[in-house]
Amino acid sequence: MNTKEKIINEALTLFSEKGYANVFVGEIAQKVGIKAPSLYKHFKNKRAIFDGIIEEMQKQFMKTAEHLGINGSNAKADGDTYTKISEEASIKIGLGLFQYYLHDEYNQRFRKMLTIEQFHDKELAALYTKQYVDDPLSYQGIMMGMMVSAGAFKTDNVDIMTLQFYAPFYLLLTLCDREPEREEEATKILIAHIKQFNQLYRR
Repeated sequence: MNTKEKIINEALTLFSEKGYANVFVGEIAQKVGIKAPSLYKHFKNKRAIFDGIIEEMQKQFMKTAEHLGINGSNAKADGDTYTKISEEASIKIGLGLFQYYLHDEYNQRFRKMLTIEQFHDKELAALYTKQYVDDPLSYQGIMMGMMVSAGAFKTDNVDIMTLQFYAPFYLLLTLCDREPEREEEATKILIAHIKQFNQLYRR
């Protein structure tokens, strides 16, 4: 791990423990084992470190998406993929994404930070909503719309169908954040959920 990676890693740990607003650049530098002026060679300020965390998370997500056989950044391409795959394959992808978000350390600490800060910082509260509500629903809504247009799924309301699919994932993710011992239970529920969803909507 190079110095830049160490800065991002230690900053995220501090943000998740103390909240973004309560962490100072000098504190991050101390955790990394460098002086503050050395840290500024890599990031111009704390916000730049925060942006670096998001960038690193996106890189890790894209690697996971590729491993699962999906695009991850092109909803139309993924809609085409989901139209053609079997129920078994869709379960594998769904569980793979769930386990990634649940176990990836960056995502764990990032969610914890946003959970803390959503009541103190309007910008971070909005980011929480964007990251875990608006963006997933928008992305999956495009996918669902494509699958309906292709005749693979049937519905009178794509938005409600999308919400019905995504909501259990988010609910069970936050549950397992608090109670990790319930992951096995959550996994069984998600498998049953995907199967029932297909029974309701797939042609």
